[in-house]
Amino acid sequence: MAKLIARNEYLEQLKTWREKDMIKVVTGVRRCGKSTLFELYIDHLKSTGVKPEQIISINLEDVDNAELLNHATLHEYIKARLCDNKWTYVFIDEVQNCDEYERALSSLYLRKNVDIYITGSNAYMLSGELATKLTGRYVTIDMLTLSFAEYCQAIVIPDNRKRFVQYMNFGGFPYTTAIDADRMLQSVYLEGIYNTVLVKDVMTRHKISDVSIIEAITKFLCSNIGSPVSAKKITDTMKSTGRAISVNTVENYISALTDSYLFYRVERYDIKGKMHLKTMPKYYACDTGLRNWILGSENADIGHQLENLVYLQLLRKGYRVSIGKMRDKEVDFVAVKGNEKIYIQVAYLLATPETIEREFGNLEMIKDFHAKYVISMDDIDMSRNGIKHLNIIEWLAD
Repeated sequence: MAKLIARNEYLEQLKTWREKDMIKVVTGVRRCGKSTLFELYIDHLKSTGVKPEQIISINLEDVDNAELLNHATLHEYIKARLCDNKWTYVFIDEVQNCDEYERALSSLYLRKNVDIYITGSNAYMLSGELATKLTGRYVTIDMLTLSFAEYCQAIVIPDNRKRFVQYMNFGGFPYTTAIDADRMLQSVYLEGIYNTVLVKDVMTRHKISDVSIIEAITKFLCSNIGSPVSAKKITDTMKSTGRAISVNTVENYISALTDSYLFYRVERYDIKGKMHLKTMPKYYACDTGLRNWILGSENADIGHQLENLVYLQLLRKGYRVSIGKMRDKEVDFVAVKGNEKIYIQVAYLLATPETIEREFGNLEMIKDFHAKYVISMDDIDMSRNGIKHLNIIEWLAD
């Protein structure tokens, strides 16, 4: 049985929004821990004196709840169980499975003392259904797979570097911590996640019938993590293998993959011109373990895997992240949170003078006073000229 891992960062956000006049929407790729987060939060509510009859919890992935996949039926089911003169806490897992669910939520939202929490595994619900019906009446909590610090709560390996390599290879989906010693089970588990997301959240939802094309695009994005990607480049690659596909179709398929949270799209940012560029974005995977399973390799392209881990950690810390462009040079990440801005370069090892000069030199070209970091696997501190060098294992564990 998997150890219940405290997801304190997300739990605190739910506590902050408790009984506020907003629908709480927890989003993220399937199996990242959204349902468990609800379990943890319900336990917290009960510890504060909330009675069981004040809690309505519905999982729309459960076949037993098949009749609730109609919005009117779902609404009536919940309405009949609302408490009088005290708060009722409503939890609906995988709400996008319900036809026109936003109509049920909109009606429930109008009632007094109803605190609504939902999860969803598709970003389209935020830009489409929810945005249309519930503009300004919901707040999102974007959930990711386990951070390295959370992973360390469950995996007991004395050597921190070995533990980190395992985390990078197999990823941070919570259940991987229960089967960490069995590579075959790890593979079967990740395959199950991939197939579920691809079928339910990509192909079915977006009415895509050609599984070979969507799988080919998925593998292309996995192979090019941290590299500029264009729909035309993918189209040309497909054509070179005898599969004709239009640029528009590729763009639609990529949107479907990012909507499902399998990938995150990151725009380029002109540091000198202080503007975002609309061409050649980069894509990062939701989880390095899933990415490695899709490609059938673990230790390949470690530099870009580290870059992927840094990107996800910046998201966890609440940063808005872009790729920096400075004349003909590139900075891996420009991360902004409120008035704070940081610049980050990521490398596997600073093993040669050329590598050191590239990673530090690109940051030294930026003449503002915002913090600048080089992050790598090296244990020796190589900080210079005000640019801080960090060990990635220590940084992720913080």
